[in-house]
Amino acid sequence: MPRRTRSEMTVDDLNFYIQGLLTADLMLKSLVITGEIAEFRQHTSGHCYFTLLGTETRVSCALFRHDAELLPQWPRDGDSVLVEGHVGSYPARGVYQLYARRILPVGEGAAGRARQELRKRLEAEGLFHPALKRPLPPCPVRAAVITSATGAALRDVLRIASRRYPLCEILVIPALVQGIDAPESIVHAFIQAGKTDHLDCVLLVRGGGSREDLNPFDDERVVRAVRSCPWPVVSGVGHEIDETLCDLAADVRASTPSAAAELVFPDRQVLLAQLEALKEALRGSMERRLDALQNRLGAALEGLSRSMKKRVSDARGQLAVRAASLNALSPLAALSRGFVTAETDGQRLLSVKGLHAGDGLAVNFSDGRADCLVQTIKKKRKRIK
Repeated sequence: MPRRTRSEMTVDDLNFYIQGLLTADLMLKSLVITGEIAEFRQHTSGHCYFTLLGTETRVSCALFRHDAELLPQWPRDGDSVLVEGHVGSYPARGVYQLYARRILPVGEGAAGRARQELRKRLEAEGLFHPALKRPLPPCPVRAAVITSATGAALRDVLRIASRRYPLCEILVIPALVQGIDAPESIVHAFIQAGKTDHLDCVLLVRGGGSREDLNPFDDERVVRAVRSCPWPVVSGVGHEIDETLCDLAADVRASTPSAAAELVFPDRQVLLAQLEALKEALRGSMERRLDALQNRLGAALEGLSRSMKKRVSDARGQLAVRAASLNALSPLAALSRGFVTAETDGQRLLSVKGLHAGDGLAVNFSDGRADCLVQTIKKKRKRIK
């Protein structure tokens, strides 16, 4: 066997060497490639294979079954997409390829089909059902805002909250709201909001942009995070004419970030006017109640007075009747009619029995007494019946 020089390599050596180079390159371990899908096909094994076209070149791509199972049915040849994955080689064939983990639509056609497909599937699950919507608190004490920490949307929300209702504490949870990493960042922000105690609501806001810029808010992971949030969610994304799947999943949809803030934070001037109106209504109600109670009290006192007068009058009448009865039975009344009573030694005499001639008597009249001496005694004979 001829001796190999230092520069000589076998085919296997070359392929595995190239594989090692590709594996060692950090940039190729995680990257996002934009291009146009061509020759898309799904193998019976569940793996998907396709070509990603550039302007002048192409690259072979593979999407393995465990990632392909999450892929909707929208991809078609000619679709503009973003492919997230890593570059590696396949030594058995001596080729390198892009191993995709995720495919995202870029063009309006692909993005629109993906959005409609996901919408129908989530609607079938009942994820957008009105019965799931929760009301917003009328006067929030603590609210969270999920958005870019440097975006205009956050400044609009803070400005409106400060002007309308400064009593509410606002917790800012920063998140990416644009680009391929935005969905994961927004989901993480919702996880953080769900772990925060005593929130009254969550605002998910992003300023205007192209329809493609709003693609993260049509991502299934983000839509499910909105619906599973333990606090009521207000979605204010894009312009007034824009509608995302997050808008459908949220408890309340606002046309813009500013509109979302106005829905969450009440106008303190309106609240003060309402409080003043309530105070006046309460004062009027109390005055009417007091007037009614005073009228009832006056009527009760008048009725009590009439009742007491009647009872006194009745008592006086009864007293007069009894006094007349007693007067009729009184010895003094008999004396006033000409009758007299006789006493001897302080004892009233009811009969002539026991009297003797010469005994002293005291004869009582109605206007005085006369002392007399008994001269004779005459007894009445009993009548024979």
